[in-house]
Amino acid sequence: MKLGIINSAFEQVGMDTVTGLKHIARIGFDCVDIFTEAMTITPEERRLIAVTCEKEHLPIVSLPVVATGLIDFNEPVRAFHVTRCKRYLDLAAEFDARNLLLVLGEYLWQREVIPAEAQWGWAIESCRMLGDYAGEKNLDIALELEPFRLSLLNSVDRMAQFVDECAHPHVRANIDVSHCVLSDSGPESLAKLKNKAIHVHISDCDGKVHGDLPPGKGIVKFGPYLQAIKELQFDGAISIELEYAPDPARIVEWVEEAYRETARLMQLAGMRN
Repeated sequence: MKLGIINSAFEQVGMDTVTGLKHIARIGFDCVDIFTEAMTITPEERRLIAVTCEKEHLPIVSLPVVATGLIDFNEPVRAFHVTRCKRYLDLAAEFDARNLLLVLGEYLWQREVIPAEAQWGWAIESCRMLGDYAGEKNLDIALELEPFRLSLLNSVDRMAQFVDECAHPHVRANIDVSHCVLSDSGPESLAKLKNKAIHVHISDCDGKVHGDLPPGKGIVKFGPYLQAIKELQFDGAISIELEYAPDPARIVEWVEEAYRETARLMQLAGMRN
């Protein structure tokens, strides 16, 4: 597998996209996930990303998008977010990426007003439409597990169920290691994602709340998870996800530390190629 990172690690501290991408290449990453807004990205920004990644020999693997409106109870809202996600798929195809990393939303009003089954059904319907469009672009959808109580996909069991019910060859799963820990989904549970998973996020946490820390900064025992991922036998990327560095002025060191530790873990697991 390849070792990548979501470039939002640099963007969130105000660093311009090109400088961030150059740091990612210099540090030694094999690939990158691009965090942007497909509806408003300028032609110049698209060109700069493509040119910089090509020059730095940094393939783009994935584009993350949060599209909570895909399970909204208003049909026009869902339709807008389907259109928005299609623009992301267009951009992913332009960047020659592999997948769109899709974050679905949470159940509304504590599941007390809108039937949970209805929101689940809207998500299935939306993902099938996006899966059709992704297939036309030679792309896949990678669904994110979010470890929050009301998240639609908040455990490996729910992820496996959703992918099975969606039953679309281009709608698959992303494995986020710290999210698995926070949702009490142990390494053994990942066997349920055999032939379903296509992408991986890796970060650490304190075992209680969402953290997206560099591996080694929290309590996650990565070895068993990486072994379980290795046993799934899919050719993808493990992308480091870092958010909210405690000292933005030292973001480069923060990313370098995350790279070193993740590279070490992947080497121990015999996973990096």
